[in-house]
Amino acid sequence: MMNRRQMLSLAAGAGVLTSAPVKRQSGTKIKIGLNAYSFNRPLMAGKMTVNDVITYCAKNSIDGVDMTGYYFPGYPKVPSDAAIRDLKRKAFQNGVTISGTGVRNDFALTDESSRRGHVQLVKDWIDVAEKLGSDMVRVFAGKEVPKGFTFEQGLKWMVPLFQECADYGAKRGVLVGLQHHDDFVKTADETIRIVDAVNHEWFTVILDVGSLRQGDPYEEIERLLPYASNWQIKEHVWYGTKKVEIDLPRVRRIIDKVGYRGFTPIEALGEGDPETIVTAFLRKVRAAFS
Repeated sequence: MMNRRQMLSLAAGAGVLTSAPVKRQSGTKIKIGLNAYSFNRPLMAGKMTVNDVITYCAKNSIDGVDMTGYYFPGYPKVPSDAAIRDLKRKAFQNGVTISGTGVRNDFALTDESSRRGHVQLVKDWIDVAEKLGSDMVRVFAGKEVPKGFTFEQGLKWMVPLFQECADYGAKRGVLVGLQHHDDFVKTADETIRIVDAVNHEWFTVILDVGSLRQGDPYEEIERLLPYASNWQIKEHVWYGTKKVEIDLPRVRRIIDKVGYRGFTPIEALGEGDPETIVTAFLRKVRAAFS
């Protein structure tokens, strides 16, 4: 006798899509957030810190921030408890929710011991998320389908790893959110296959509007939205290799049609001064989502 998780894993491997959308109250409740990656250049150059990101959010009345793990000094090592507490206090006293953090894991590696190292990376940052009081760790499937292997083979490797991470997150009250990234995972259907195969209420989707490049991105967004617990709202969508400015009112109409409650973090990466770019995009998102 197979349990439901095993049956869904086999169904995913066979290309059969089941349906396991997020259980939530109907309707729409949007909270604007920021992904720290919007300030990637100054953060990586040491010209800005995670504390400065909180300050920016407070000045611009942004509800929450996805504080990406690799902007903490010493990443992939976890920050000290003192550093975590200081950031948590600063965020709380400025009315900013730390909605999540994220790591650069790769579960598509062909070497099993290397994959195990990435599982530990995710677990370590689940612990950080718990200490920060945040509800999600953002993860990836993998950089690519390894040469000489198939998507199906990679799926068999990573599903039990995601299940293990989700089990660990459940014990700490932290969701594991899969960001499809036009990498190993390229489409809504591939993303849903993973979610259904993992079959865990603590495993969910981060809907990245800029990484759906195999068809009509708005149709893909609508397809994925019932499975999403978070977003990456970017400046552009893609039709294959063609980059087009995002139609934010259209995204809002999809949200109202399908229903969504939670954060919609923005990620602005245009050329020029990051603060100017982020602030300008923030205005556009607020105008469309108000």
